[in-house]
Amino acid sequence: MPSGLRQRVWTRWAAALIAAVLLTSLVSSASAENRIVNLQILDVSDWHAQLDPLSGVGGAAQLSTYFKQERALNPNTLTVTAGDAFGAAPPLSGFFNEEPGVLSMRLMGIDVDTFGNHNFDRGTAHLQRMINLAGASPLSAPGRPFTFVSANLQNLKGNLAGVKPYKIFEIADVKVAVVGITNPEAPTLVFPGNFGTIVISDPVAAANSARAEARRKGAKIVIAITHMGVTGTDASGAASGPLITFANQVTGYDLVIGDHTDTQYQGFHNGALVFENKSKGVTYARTKIAIDKKSGRILSRTLDFVAPTSAAVTPDPAIVGLLQPYRVDLAAQFDAKVGVANDRFPRGGNVERSGEVAIGNFTADSMRWRYGTQLALTNGGGLRSPLPSSYAPLATGLSRAAAPFDLVVGDAYTVLPFGNSIVTRNVTGAQLWAALENGVSQINATTCLGTDGRFPQISGFTFAFSCSALPGSRVSSVALDDGTPIPADGTVYSFATNDFVNAGGDSYLMFKDGQGSTREVMADVFLEYIKAQTPISPTLTGRITKLP
Repeated sequence: MPSGLRQRVWTRWAAALIAAVLLTSLVSSASAENRIVNLQILDVSDWHAQLDPLSGVGGAAQLSTYFKQERALNPNTLTVTAGDAFGAAPPLSGFFNEEPGVLSMRLMGIDVDTFGNHNFDRGTAHLQRMINLAGASPLSAPGRPFTFVSANLQNLKGNLAGVKPYKIFEIADVKVAVVGITNPEAPTLVFPGNFGTIVISDPVAAANSARAEARRKGAKIVIAITHMGVTGTDASGAASGPLITFANQVTGYDLVIGDHTDTQYQGFHNGALVFENKSKGVTYARTKIAIDKKSGRILSRTLDFVAPTSAAVTPDPAIVGLLQPYRVDLAAQFDAKVGVANDRFPRGGNVERSGEVAIGNFTADSMRWRYGTQLALTNGGGLRSPLPSSYAPLATGLSRAAAPFDLVVGDAYTVLPFGNSIVTRNVTGAQLWAALENGVSQINATTCLGTDGRFPQISGFTFAFSCSALPGSRVSSVALDDGTPIPADGTVYSFATNDFVNAGGDSYLMFKDGQGSTREVMADVFLEYIKAQTPISPTLTGRITKLP
């Protein structure tokens, strides 16, 4: 073969070989790319059926639009929440047995939820109705069904039906398991008996067992949705609390989602990405997970907290339409003006669980005003809104955006949504000291801040406590308003509290002695006090002194 011809044949053969190699490489690269699935997890924490925006952020119809936009960008999306999505809700949901909240969750596209303590506020019979409503066919309720999961509830039979430890979703050929965990102390945070015979087991053991079973069934990604949160920091400045303890002890999880304490946090623990949102839709979390679906290997995990500014989107018309009849019914009873507030009474960010707040003073004062007792105490966790509240009147001509604020009937029932009644009784000085020790027992020793609802808001007396002292020995002084000391002895004082505290709720077991006369509903008294005292101003009087 002539040399020129040989050269041309060689060149063509080499070119064909290079092309084949390149094609193989491209096919291999495309195959590798096809194996990668980009999952997205959207989470809203401790929502409490906050159907209306809160200070221009969130709202059910607005969040629904945000979530639809997120799903349009990535259809491989799960939307979750981790308990207390209803319960302790504003009147637009709470006044209608929480049905508007659950129906809105269906329209928002929630896929799965677990239980927090407030889901049991009305007992297991009511909770079963909400479980049924959440899972109802689209033919009988608007929106798409969603599921409740909780791995650490025992004795479900005879109490709740339709609850599983976990649920496996298949997304783009990847099995994703979502395990639910209920906060272990939940029964102490609701009226005795509200859990029926349900017993809450160890969350770590339950979570590890559920994870192992889900992995055996092929789950490549395992997520825990837990009604446990970050409560503070330890001496080193690291985040601490039930969520962190749980995340440090469970194994084999890829994502651990917290709730319950209105705290924003993210970090890695035991190989899992762990986070918690601010409550009531003030933020939602967007987690992106890239996974090789063949090997199950996670390639990346990223997290963003999104502040869903209400004005930035068009509200979902389906939710707007759903809520309108409820609004009209509510307005007929709740829109009447009852008074004026010269400034805002703050609540939120756990201020009512950390120290004296004006809304706590006003509430406790209303109890003494009505019944003439020497002392009053209510738990900070029972105060659910600032004043004026997030209640949105349909009535026009009201000043709601700037001080002085017009107050309406709905404000009282948004601040105090539980329907608690006032109880009057006698207490000894020893009981009062024990109650105050309980009330401040969960304050963080390092930051002197708290997230627990047992923190006391008081009237008729003062007290001082040391954050750094050991729980049980933190209170250093208690005195009547005139300065007369209240010793921890058998001296008897007339006293007003709420029926939840008097029944031993929030671990106020010193009052669970069968004493007390049930009086009027707290919110009714609160409303009458606004009328009697208007115009009202937020006032701090030094009732509670926090010492190092």
